[in-house]
Amino acid sequence: MSDTSQIFETNDGGAAARPAKANPKISFVSLGCPKALVDSERILTQLRAEGYEISRNHAGADVVVVNTCGFLDSAKAESLGAIGEALSENGRVIVTGCMGAQPEEIRAAHPGVLAVTGPQAYESVVAAVHEAVPPAHDPYVDLVPPQGVKLTPRHYAYLKISEGCSNRCTFCIIPSLRGDLVSRPAGDVLREAERLVKAGVKEILVISQDTSAYGVDLRYAASPWRDREVRAKFYDLAAALGELGAWIRLHYVYPYPHVDEVIGLMAEGKVLPYLDIPFQHAAPNVLKAMRRPAHQEKTLGRIRRWREECPDLAIRSTFIVGFPGETDADFEELLSFLDEASLDRVGCFKYEAVAGATANDLAAPVPEEVKEQRWHRFMARQQAISARRLAVKVGKRAKILVDKSSGLTAVGRGSWDAPEIDGVVHLTGRRPIRAGEFVSVRIDRADAYDLHATVTG
Repeated sequence: MSDTSQIFETNDGGAAARPAKANPKISFVSLGCPKALVDSERILTQLRAEGYEISRNHAGADVVVVNTCGFLDSAKAESLGAIGEALSENGRVIVTGCMGAQPEEIRAAHPGVLAVTGPQAYESVVAAVHEAVPPAHDPYVDLVPPQGVKLTPRHYAYLKISEGCSNRCTFCIIPSLRGDLVSRPAGDVLREAERLVKAGVKEILVISQDTSAYGVDLRYAASPWRDREVRAKFYDLAAALGELGAWIRLHYVYPYPHVDEVIGLMAEGKVLPYLDIPFQHAAPNVLKAMRRPAHQEKTLGRIRRWREECPDLAIRSTFIVGFPGETDADFEELLSFLDEASLDRVGCFKYEAVAGATANDLAAPVPEEVKEQRWHRFMARQQAISARRLAVKVGKRAKILVDKSSGLTAVGRGSWDAPEIDGVVHLTGRRPIRAGEFVSVRIDRADAYDLHATVTG
């Protein structure tokens, strides 16, 4: 899915002065999920160290880099559109990212691109840039801040802990695009997190394709950090990150049994009481066809236990309606699950056939009009649930991280909301409110997705 589609100008965060001579300019488009955004940050960090400037528009650049998304056909269409737009405005375009794993499709639509590289191919895309427009100089470390170039606001950042995925969900082609799970050593992850916190980051969003599988491929090997060894294990990494003093938010958590262990860290305040865990469906036969955990009653029991242990826990999930073979009874079972699970935030997607996905051939496709009807019913049901969950917060006090400010008004988020994908808290105060600061608030009212609050401190 494409969560972002932006032309970026980087924020160097006080990097050293650049060489006096005119440097080559790069325009950069990043499409897709936060994991792809981190890839973009890595590429831009290298290019900035070599003296490349980042242009605000395609026409003023020496070359354009488009980091594509290729998960769904709709995302591919968006990527191809962005490539076409860049070609029309500049003519010198390099393509990378998930769709780059299918270069023939890109070149068939846009034969004029200079180069196509696949996802995570950082050295290849940088080499392609070098060939198109040579760097101004060898890498200068002092041209970029210690935490690297970031495309998020200064007060939060994504921390990718692994690449790829070893699951074989039938609706997903990520393993064919990005390969099997490859975890980063725990020490490397923690040192990057420390640099982020020292640079002023208040919230770290932990991401990967399969966050809770972290370390399995490393056999939980330990690596040095500070004055001890930390195992490459989901729980141990979360606990160590919780020592850094920033908000730690866990995303893309596959519902393995050991996820239960991390709830204690949330109850203790070491990790945000927020769990992004994609259940995808509730009907056992659909889950089995998806190759997802197919025990609805066990899932509901786990949710109840999580909330008993950590009453402030907010649960976010995603679901698919219209999966091949999904019956009316399956869909009704999904709605019943929503009622009982009472999840805080939910995203829902209509099944979209993806070239190469095994799900396409499992059963007859659900008619598009049926998918549409189910999607609307699902969203209406969940909207009422989310509104009830938010209404409970009215009258309570909360700690809010401010994302945007405008004098005495601002927009922020509580521990229950992640940036870009969840709701927000609309703030008013008697003093200027600054982006990136924490404020104490009294929650005054709620609507379907957002809260409204008064700053008290």
